[in-house]
Amino acid sequence: MAGSMAGMTAVICTYPLDMVRVRLAFQVKGEHTYTGIIHAFKTIYAKEGGFLGFYRGLMPTILGMAPYAGVSFFTFGTLKSVGLSYAPTLLGRPSSDNPNVLVLKTHINLLCGGVAGAIAQTISYPFDVTRRRMQLGAVLPEFEKCLTMRETMKYVYGHHGIRKGLYRGLSLNYIRCVPSQAVAFTTYELMKQFFHLN
Repeated sequence: MAGSMAGMTAVICTYPLDMVRVRLAFQVKGEHTYTGIIHAFKTIYAKEGGFLGFYRGLMPTILGMAPYAGVSFFTFGTLKSVGLSYAPTLLGRPSSDNPNVLVLKTHINLLCGGVAGAIAQTISYPFDVTRRRMQLGAVLPEFEKCLTMRETMKYVYGHHGIRKGLYRGLSLNYIRCVPSQAVAFTTYELMKQFFHLN
């Protein structure tokens, strides 16, 4: 629950930036709708309903972030506690800030963080696909068929199925997500030691 709430809060605060990033990334060739970041912000605000225009696709993002962050933190915590319980000398070492507390070795931390990220990404990926389609909005030809989260998921599943629709691009996303989560959890654990929180 704590992981889910942390993830959802972060998403709500940074969502307009993600919206602009997706729009700018989509215009790789041909006519460009936006000339830059500031122009994208101004255009979306003026043509897509003001401030609410920046939050198009927020619902699938929140519904995807809750299991993503929750499962990610839960999986990492479980792997950590199981590893330190059953193989403390092989996987663990004394914490630098408190020798009485065992922590995972750095390479084991990276491995557990990567596994946690991969599992969480697999569970929440259909929501990520839905979010991206909704964020692109009027840029896509099937815009009017994808106004709500339900319509978008139904459209993607109906036209492309599960593997080539709801899970399209998952393998490429693993390349980004697995190292990102591995580094994030490892940094988190190292900072806990740095600030003497063990």
